[in-house]
Formats: sequence, C-alpha cells, structure tokens
Amino acid sequence: MEFGLYTFGDLATGASGATGAQRRIEAIVSAARVADEAGIDVFGVGEHHRADFAVSSPPVVLGAIAAVTRRLRLTSAVSILSSEDPVRLYQQFSTLDLISGGRAELLVGRGAYVESFPLFGYALADYESLFEEKLALLTAINEQARVTWSGRHRAGLTDAAIMPRPVRGRLPVWLAAGGTPSSAIRAGRAGLPLNLANISGSPEQFVPFIDLYRQTGLAAGHPAGHLHVAISGHFHVQRDGARARDDFFPHYRRYIANNLPQGHPEMSRRDFESLASPRGALFVGSVNEIVDKILFEYELFGHQRYMAQMDIGGLPFDKVRQSIELFATEVIPAVRRAITRSAVRKSSSSSL
Repeated sequence: MEFGLYTFGDLATGASGATGAQRRIEAIVSAARVADEAGIDVFGVGEHHRADFAVSSPPVVLGAIAAVTRRLRLTSAVSILSSEDPVRLYQQFSTLDLISGGRAELLVGRGAYVESFPLFGYALADYESLFEEKLALLTAINEQARVTWSGRHRAGLTDAAIMPRPVRGRLPVWLAAGGTPSSAIRAGRAGLPLNLANISGSPEQFVPFIDLYRQTGLAAGHPAGHLHVAISGHFHVQRDGARARDDFFPHYRRYIANNLPQGHPEMSRRDFESLASPRGALFVGSVNEIVDKILFEYELFGHQRYMAQMDIGGLPFDKVRQSIELFATEVIPAVRRAITRSAVRKSSSSSL
C-alpha cells in the first residue's frame, strides 16, 4: 500500500489577505519537505477559489514543492476538471512532471465546491456534461500527443500537438469521487484508478460502491491490476490518543463550521468522538488506534493507497510536523508489516 498526505490550504480564522496566504503556502511547502524526508509516498494539494483558502493553483505550489523534494509523488487533490481547460491542465502537470523528474500525477473531479463555475464563466446547469466532456478530452490528450476532438463546451481540436509531454509519455490520472454510484461506474468504465473521500460516513457503507467500481471495470475489459483504489480522509496522530483528539477537536470543529451551509449546527464533541471511534470516518488518535483503523478499512476495501488530510483549521505547524513524522516512522511500517503477515498467512492456507 502507498501512503500519502494532502492539503487544501485552508486559512486559520483571522489569517486573510496576501500575508496569510503566503504563510500558509510556506507551511505547505515545509510540510511536504518533512514528508519527503520521512519517506511518505505521495503529497497532494487541492484547489479552491475562496478567500479562506490559500491555494487556487495546485501546479504552481507543487512546482515549489518539487524544487525542495526528491522522491514524493506530486498530485492535485483535486483539480476541478469541470471548470478547467483540459489542454492547459495537462500542459501544467506535464511541465510539473518534467520539473520533478517524472513525479507528477493528476487527481480530477467535478468539485464539491462550485465557486469556480461562475468565476470562469461556466453554468452550474452543465455540471455533469462539463465533466463528462472534459474527462474524455483529458483522456485523449493523455493517450496521444496529437489530438483531433470536438465537443459542446469547448472549441474543437484538429491534429493539435499537446506539448510538453510527461517523462514517461503519460500522466497517472486518478478520478475523485464522493461515493455516488455514477462516479463508480464512470471510473470503472474508463479504467481509471479511483480516490474515495470519506469524511463523515460509516466505512462499511462504501463497500458496495468499491465493489461496483471494480465490477464495472472488469466488465469493461480492464485488468484487475489497473483498478486501484485510494481512500482519503481527515487525519491526526499523536502518541497519546486522548491528547490527539483534545488538540485536534477545536481545529476540526472550526474547519467543518467554515465549510458547511449557514445555519448548520456546530459539531459537538460527542459527534466528533463518534467519528473518531474505531468504526468512524475520522482518523484521529494514537499510533495503534490509527493502525487498527487503516487495517480495518483495508479489510473492507483492499485499497492500494491511503491519503491523509493532515493540516486543517489552523492546526499549528509543530503539531502537523510531529503527526507526519509519527505517520511515517510508526504508523506506516506497522500497517505494512500487518498486511505482509496477512498475505503470507493467506498464501500458506491456500497452498495446503
């Protein structure tokens, strides 16, 4: 299993304007450097177009990260493809791939937030058709350097050269989803790896969703080995689980309050503890608690990647750094050992 971190670059309460955004981006680059040195596999940066988020251009921030890291794979988390130009998006990430020596990936989605649609002149009524059309174009660009294409929402292309090309000729492209059956079917038919974001639901409820994705992909003729799954969610680890929850709760409550519709009730400590329980969606606790929860979800999904959103609601950087280091040095090795032992046992049993 691969392990990664991602951030949306949300701004703490009171941190606004250029100074707040500058400091937030500096902290993101510093966190990525810590992750690279600690041996994390993947680092993702999300896209928002609001005053309370610092990052509107993930490839620019990822380019800065590429300059100070050596091994991290670098991905968007996510790129809102519906309001992007697929040609320009591909060029940006191909350039990032060249800068980083072949470490770039793309994670694309429709977007849970819709502020980018009016900002870039798109109608929300076209939410679905924009994504379908642009995903088809992005896929065509990734498959071949010269593209002939026509659609409804964008000017057509005739034998257009899409340059530069990435180091290995193609970019890994993942599809982001929130758990709707249509997303599972779309990713399965396309044979794209799938990233499921779960921040509030019971993990068990998504088993049929993952099964549908894999069944659809196999029925479309894609090899099982291509149908990779990533699970992502909110994360904080400390040696003491109660202390981890105490420290994280006020930042998490603030973050959730800033991202729910007005009038929605504030998150209670009881609700938070339920989410952080052994079968909840929130990965907050001690090393052993986090290991057990990752392994529980691995038994459910058999996923190939786990992605942790590690710095929300103004969580101080020293807490973020400590959490990254514990994740890398204690959580990840323990999970990998357990998965290896389980695979060996299953192999031994099947040979009897």
